Amino acid sequence: MRKRIAALMITTIFALTGAGCSQNDSSGQAADSSNAQEEEAAEDGNAQETPAEDTGDTASSDTETAQEGQSESSNILIAYFSVPEDVDTKGIDANAGASVVVREGQVMGNLEYMADVIQQTIGGDLFRIETVEEYPLDHEPLVDQAAEEQDEEARPELSTQIENPDQYDTILLGYPNWWGDMPMALYTFLEEYDFSGKTIIPFTAHGGSGFSDTVDTIAELQPDAEVSDEGLSISRNDVAEAQEEISSWAQGLER
Repeated sequence: MRKRIAALMITTIFALTGAGCSQNDSSGQAADSSNAQEEEAAEDGNAQETPAEDTGDTASSDTETAQEGQSESSNILIAYFSVPEDVDTKGIDANAGASVVVREGQVMGNLEYMADVIQQTIGGDLFRIETVEEYPLDHEPLVDQAAEEQDEEARPELSTQIENPDQYDTILLGYPNWWGDMPMALYTFLEEYDFSGKTIIPFTAHGGSGFSDTVDTIAELQPDAEVSDEGLSISRNDVAEAQEEISSWAQGLER
């Protein structure tokens, strides 16, 4: 009798234990299933936003990656100074004036456009020389300030810096011809950096004076650099139609 009672008690305990385990397993499975559904729902929510994000963020990320890759491996720097004047570009598809170029709705300064074509042709890193004090965008105030800076032999403070100048062997240097000379910001630039042992290749947009004496000036400011006499000068009125000329010149450079 005692053995039978003991057996019944053991059977009952096993039954209760089994039920408890089964209930716990079911709860755990239900919790896991619920969590998985929540994660999928969150992923679906993100996926719904992806097309809008891909339009801007993904393209931006790809561009940044490409730029970082160039910065790590390129030995060509395309440095340029450009001040596109504030002209009416409405309804203009190509040349919008003497100081700007319009391409597919994008307004670019002459030197900015030339630098962009050069990069598309031979690669390299683009670097825009900019000043702390912004230049006026109207023609008359701009040329007046340029003349005043020359008279004062000013050295405008730069707001942009080259991160790793030592990695570059070739510097393509672009600037407008202002009053027969480089903008004074170019003097600041060439005095701040030591390009000894590097090759400097100038390119310019001008109103009829070509390079004037600027190539010799660059050589004076960078006496230990090799300053090329195979630079490119284009009339500012012809820049918008000069893509082929710029590209052909860049391809023919010895680097």
